[in-house]
Amino acid sequence: MNAWAIVKIIMQILGGIGTFLVGMRILSENMTKIAHGKLQKMLNKTAKSRFAGVGIGTAMTILGQSSAFTTVMVVGLVNAGIMTLFQATAIIMGANIGTTLNAWVIALAGSDITVFFLALAAVGVFLTMFSKNERTKSIGNVIAAFGLIFVGLKLMSGALSFESGSEEFNAVQGILSAVKDPFLLLLIGIAITALVQSSTAVNAIIITMASLGVMIGGGGNAPLYIIIGSNIGTCVTALISSLGAAPNAKRAALIHFLFNFFGAILFMVILVCWRGFNDTVLAAIFPSDITVFGKTGLGRTLQIATFHTLFNVINTLLFLPFIKGFVWIAEHLVREKKGEEEAAEPPLFSDLDERLLRSPSVALGHLYQETGKAFTFAMNTMNAAFEAFLAKDVSVKAEVDRKNAVLAEMNRTAVSYLVKLSSSSLVMEEERTVSSLHYVLNDIMRIGELADNITKYTEHYVSDGLIFSEDFLDMLQGMYDRLKRLYVVSLATFLFRDFSKLKEVDALEDEIDRARRNLIATHIERLNEGKCQPQNSNVSINLVGNLERAADHITFIAHSIEQNHQTL
Repeated sequence: MNAWAIVKIIMQILGGIGTFLVGMRILSENMTKIAHGKLQKMLNKTAKSRFAGVGIGTAMTILGQSSAFTTVMVVGLVNAGIMTLFQATAIIMGANIGTTLNAWVIALAGSDITVFFLALAAVGVFLTMFSKNERTKSIGNVIAAFGLIFVGLKLMSGALSFESGSEEFNAVQGILSAVKDPFLLLLIGIAITALVQSSTAVNAIIITMASLGVMIGGGGNAPLYIIIGSNIGTCVTALISSLGAAPNAKRAALIHFLFNFFGAILFMVILVCWRGFNDTVLAAIFPSDITVFGKTGLGRTLQIATFHTLFNVINTLLFLPFIKGFVWIAEHLVREKKGEEEAAEPPLFSDLDERLLRSPSVALGHLYQETGKAFTFAMNTMNAAFEAFLAKDVSVKAEVDRKNAVLAEMNRTAVSYLVKLSSSSLVMEEERTVSSLHYVLNDIMRIGELADNITKYTEHYVSDGLIFSEDFLDMLQGMYDRLKRLYVVSLATFLFRDFSKLKEVDALEDEIDRARRNLIATHIERLNEGKCQPQNSNVSINLVGNLERAADHITFIAHSIEQNHQTL
């Protein structure tokens, strides 16, 4: 075989791998768009059940079409404090099972039914081009992605589809059969998977070669060593993702590695000691000359897919009872830095992990909940300022200024995250939610600024020696009590998207508006009767006006759910 022929083969294989990976990426993005709400709901059901975690990890991987997708997501969720290490470990185990489906699809790619899957690329593109419905477009992209995956597999198989016994076939067979050492084959699997960051792509290469009769490492157990290596190599993505993250996120990535590493040791021992494992066990399940969908000789590809499934399912069943052991090992290998456990509460939105952007619906759901916490933080700032006014305590201004600095930093962080979310693959409902959150964040900032205004009125109250009547202060307290009630109802409305509470929100806002009018009217009456100092007017009128404006912003936050209806 001349040099040019070798170059053409390599280029075609690389083209096939590239097409395959593009198809996988498009499939992953659009599957998660179609299931945008389901991922968040699944994650909320992990609870303490290890079996539920395995099931959710399996389902997430099938939807995301990548165990690396699921694992990186889990690292992000642990880093954000949404998920415990116990829950993460169960989901990681499930992710390994979910990825086995891809191997079966690839194994059947050599059958005559493949020609129909190749046509899906065109069918999906036409569906996307001529449909105006967003969900239909996503479905079209999924169909086209399946087609691209099979086009990639066809390109790879075409590059190596030499006639058995030909000079080209013998040359390729000679190169691929040269490496027979099990541990070297294991390292090759690790290295290639770490390079392309996809164990599915490595499986596709191995299975495609098997379908063409190309015997890697001379056949037998040899290809299985590469499959084992690919399961270790796929951990690299999560390990890299955890760099710079919190200790728990690093532990989650480490658990993923330990799970696959221990499983690899177990199966390497079995395969090295049982040299005839493939020919005795796997060949008994799927004989080499089995006919599937009109194609004879797919037994070898199905044997590899079977081993991939056995590897992940058996390891999960063996290690599932020892989840707490994995957590214990990870906690002792990755320790908290000195003083980290006693560290102060992190700033608002400090845990907006970019790993979550792999699933925009999950990232958006987390940001939404964090926005609720920021709402509470702003209201606490308002409470501190108002109580300081009643107590004539000017020292609270420094605390209010500090809280507003936190709110300002929170706003910058959240807006930056929203911009990144906007560039993700969002469905229309999610885009509306992103838009509404920009307004909500602005309303939260305004509440903090109004609290700052109140501290200035407190300074005038003290420095100018102002005196307010008991009637005014009682009415002012009554107005503020309604404001606090409005906040409680609005927060529940926002967090749980409870449309039934909007009427109560509007009724409370009307009460606050009436309270403002009554306060101003009675103040003017007291002025006319000489019961109130004229110099009080500026503070009293502006104070109640600021409380009424705060009520408006709180109400706007509650009504933001009308814009993002049925998004999360």
